[in-house]
Amino acid sequence: MSFTQSDILKALSTVEDPDFKRDLVSLNMIKDVTVSPKVVSFTVVLTTPACPLKEKIRQDCENAVEKVVGPSVEIDVKITSSVTTLRENAPLLPGVKNIIAIASGKGGVGKSTVTTNLAVALAQAGAKVGLIDADIYGPSIPTMFNCEFEQPAVKQVDGKNIIIPVEQYGVKLISIGFLTPPDSAVVWRGPMASSALKQFFSDAAWGDLDYLLIDLPPGTSDIHLTMVQTVPVTGAVIVTTPQKVALADAQKAMAMFKQPQINVPILGVIENMAYFTPEELPDNKYYIFGQGGGQNLSDKHNVPLLGQVPLVQGIRESGDSGLPAVMKEGITANSFKDLAEALARQIAIRNANFAQTQRVELKA
Repeated sequence: MSFTQSDILKALSTVEDPDFKRDLVSLNMIKDVTVSPKVVSFTVVLTTPACPLKEKIRQDCENAVEKVVGPSVEIDVKITSSVTTLRENAPLLPGVKNIIAIASGKGGVGKSTVTTNLAVALAQAGAKVGLIDADIYGPSIPTMFNCEFEQPAVKQVDGKNIIIPVEQYGVKLISIGFLTPPDSAVVWRGPMASSALKQFFSDAAWGDLDYLLIDLPPGTSDIHLTMVQTVPVTGAVIVTTPQKVALADAQKAMAMFKQPQINVPILGVIENMAYFTPEELPDNKYYIFGQGGGQNLSDKHNVPLLGQVPLVQGIRESGDSGLPAVMKEGITANSFKDLAEALARQIAIRNANFAQTQRVELKA
C-alpha cells in the first residue's frame, strides 16, 4: 500500500467548502479516515442536513482522493451533519442550536404559510425542528398543521408546570391556538401577550433542536421586543410579496432588526406570491403583483434573496387542509425545499462569520 491516512487528509485538504472558502480538513469536517489496500473510507460532517451542495462536496472529495490512490481503490464517502451553533451553555433553551425569527412588515403576505413549509422541509431533510406561533392574536399554525383541536400535555418538573409541545409532521409546535377555543378571540393587553411568549420559551420542553422557528405577528410590536429581550436570535428572515406597499412595510421590519440596540442579522428575504403559475401550465409565469420587488429589497440591504414562492392554488388548499404543500409533489414543494436549503446554508455562513447575537437590554 503506497498511501497512508496522512496522504488522504492531504488530498482532502485541497477540497474547499463552497460557502466558507476554506478546505474541509481545516474546517474539521473530515472524520474517521481509514485506509486499506482496497478501500479508503472517511466521513464528511456537513453543517446542516439540508445542505444543497452535498453531492458536489462528495464528488470533489472522491476526485481528490482518487488522484492519490488511483482508480482501482474503492472510495467510501459517508455524509453526515452536525448543525452549527453559537449558543453554547445558554441558560434558556440550552438544547436549541439556532433561533430563527420569521417576520413581515405587513399581514397577508403568507408568512405563516412560508414558516410552516420551511419547518417541515427542514424536518424532512433530517433536522430537529421546533416552531413557536408567536402571532398571539391570530394564531394560524394549528390549522396549517391540521392539529387545531390538539392540546399540549403538561408535566411537573421541580414543582413547575412544563408544556410538552405538540408534534406533527416531525415538527414540535407551540401556539396560543392550542390553549384557547378555536372560535374565541384572544383579547389581551400587550404585557399579557408578551408573558405568554416568554412562557413558550421558558416553560416548554423543547429538548434538543437544530432550528427553532418563530412565526412573528405582522409589524413591529411588543412581541418582537419580548422575543429579542428573552433569547439571543440567530437571525431573521423577512417575508414579503412583490407589490410596493408590502415592500415598504418589509423595509420597516428589516430596519427594526438592524437597529443598533437590537442588531439581529438578516439571513435573507423570501418573496412570496412572486408570480402566478397555473398548475396545469407549470412553465407559465404571470407577475400579477409586480416583478423584482424581493430582489430589489435584498439588493438594497445587501442581504440574500433566499428564494421566490409562486402563487399556486395548491398552496392555499394545503394550508386550509393542514397538509403543507412541501409534503406533496410539484413546483411548490420544490421551491420550499430549495428555500429550506438556502436558509440552512445562510445560518451556517452566519455562524461561521459573525459573533453570537446578544440578548437585547432595552430600558423602559
